[in-house]
Amino acid sequence: MSQEAFNLDVEVDVESIESSSRQARTETITRLARYTLLKLVALFLTVVAGVYVTILIANMGGHVDEIRRGVIREQTVLALSANIEYRQLPEEERTAILEERIALAEQRFGLDQPFIVRSFTYLTDALTLDLGFSEFLMSDSGSRLVRNIILERLPSTLVLFGTGNLILFFASISVGLSLSRRYGSFWDKFILGMAPTSSAPGWFYGLFFILIFASILGWLPFGGMVEAPPPENRLDYMASLLRHMVLPISAIVVNAVFLNAYTWRTFFLIFSSEDYVDMAKAKGLTDRMIERRYILRPTLPNIVTSFAFLLINLWTGAIILETVFNWPGIGQLYFAAIGAFDTPVILANIVVYAYLLALTVFLLDFIYALVDPRVRVGQKTE
Repeated sequence: MSQEAFNLDVEVDVESIESSSRQARTETITRLARYTLLKLVALFLTVVAGVYVTILIANMGGHVDEIRRGVIREQTVLALSANIEYRQLPEEERTAILEERIALAEQRFGLDQPFIVRSFTYLTDALTLDLGFSEFLMSDSGSRLVRNIILERLPSTLVLFGTGNLILFFASISVGLSLSRRYGSFWDKFILGMAPTSSAPGWFYGLFFILIFASILGWLPFGGMVEAPPPENRLDYMASLLRHMVLPISAIVVNAVFLNAYTWRTFFLIFSSEDYVDMAKAKGLTDRMIERRYILRPTLPNIVTSFAFLLINLWTGAIILETVFNWPGIGQLYFAAIGAFDTPVILANIVVYAYLLALTVFLLDFIYALVDPRVRVGQKTE
C-alpha cells in the first residue's frame, strides 16, 4: 500500500470516528431533551391531580359551602339583632335587609357560584401561586395575605425541624456506619432491639419529655418558642430559643434515630459484603479508604434521596408535635387552617409542598447520574 493511500484511509477513519461521535452526542442530547420534557409533563400532571384532590377534600366535595352559609346566616342574624333600629322595622323590610346582607357576605366568599366552578378557580390560582387572601386566619401583624401568614410561620418551622432533622440524619448515618463495622456486637443488637420504638410518633415522646423534664424536674420550659415577653438582648433571646428547642428536638431524634440507624446499617452491610470489598481488603487498603470508596459511594443515591426529602419535608413541619409544644410554625398553622376550613391557607401549604416535591423528584434523576456513573439519564435498561 502506498503512503498516499494509507494517509487517505487514515483521514477516512478519522472522519468516520468524528461523524459517529457527533451522531452519538446528538442522540444523547435528543434523548435527554425528550426525557426531560416527558418528565416535566408527567410531574406537572401529578401536581395538578394532587392539588385538585386536595381542593375536593378541603371542601368536602362542596359540603363546607353549606357550613359556611349557615355560619354566615347565623352571624348576620346576630349582628342585625343587636341593632335597635333594625328591630323596629316591619318584618318584610327586616327579611329583605337580612337576605341582602347574607347575599353580599356569600358573594364575598364566592358562594354565589357553584362549587365545581370555584374548584377550578382555586386550582388555577394555586398552580400559578396566586395565594390570595385567607378566609378566617390572620398573621400576627393582622394581614390576611396568605403569603404573609405562611412566611411569618415558616422560619420557626425551619429552625426547629431543620436543626432536629439534620441532627437525626447525620447521627443515623454515623451510627449506622459504626454498626456495620461491628455486626453482631452488643450495640448492634441493642439498636436492633430498640428499632420498634420508632413506631410511636414524635409527639408521644414529647408528652413524656414535658412530663419529666418540665413538670416534675422543672429543668426546661413546657413549650413555646421563647420566653414571654421575649428577651430584648440578642444573646438572651438565643439562649431562650435553645432552651425551648431542647425537648422538641429530643422528641424528633428519639422518635426515629434507632430505626434510621438500623436502616443505614443494613445498607452499609449489604455493600460491605461485596466481592470488590474483599478484594480491596486483600490489597491492603485501610478501613477508612474502603468505607469511603466502596461502601459510602455506592450508597450515595440513597443518602442523597433521604437528605433531599428531609429538606422538603421541613416545609410541612409536624402538626401534632408543634401543637403539643405550642411551637408557632407551619404545622400549627395548618392545624388551625383545617379547623377553620380556611381553604386558601390549606391549598397554599399543599401546592408549595407539591411543587417542591416535584422539583426534587425531577432533579434527583440528574443528581443520581452525577454521583453514580452507572446511571444514565433517560436511558432504558435492558
